[in-house]
Amino acid sequence: MSLLWVSVLVQADPDAAAKYQSCAVCHGERGQGSIELGAPGLAGQGAQYLERQLQYFKSGIRGTDPRDIQGLQMQAMAGALADEDIPVVAAYLSGLPPAVPTAVPKGDLKNGNNYYHSKCGACHGGQAQGNSGLNSPALAILNGIYLKQQFQSFQQGLRGTHPDDKYGRQMKMMSTSLPTDKDLDDVIAYIQSMAKPL
Repeated sequence: MSLLWVSVLVQADPDAAAKYQSCAVCHGERGQGSIELGAPGLAGQGAQYLERQLQYFKSGIRGTDPRDIQGLQMQAMAGALADEDIPVVAAYLSGLPPAVPTAVPKGDLKNGNNYYHSKCGACHGGQAQGNSGLNSPALAILNGIYLKQQFQSFQQGLRGTHPDDKYGRQMKMMSTSLPTDKDLDDVIAYIQSMAKPL
């Protein structure tokens, strides 16, 4: 979604910030996320991706596994959003400046670089900036704890198993491509080392 279209959507609905308020309890007033609550930063993420994830939660494509406590909570929250408000909230968040993670976790950046560019970069971009053409989210604006939790959720089948989740199924398949937890930690450290405003 272009920035012009995001601007038009938000201007068309001046109450976009108000419609986001129920989300701000976990994701923060500026969409910065909360490590303590396990809530990802949403500010600056692609509107198309955010809209799809909200629709997935609302329709039960995502967040139905009983082991996925945060997903279940999100399903309930997305269910409270009116269908016509989902693109407005997604556009509003996409237009906010991302709260870029500042702490780079420890890891072997050379190993992380090698694995990232051979396994992740083709979809998520050379700078982990995401790719709307491939429907892949920006990773560089997400905190490392959330990244690891979601990667493991794909590995464990908490995400990416619903037959209507085409992109989630692709990610579930890719979640087997890192041989060890150390390699995952190295990739996350590398992603975080690239973090900068998009």
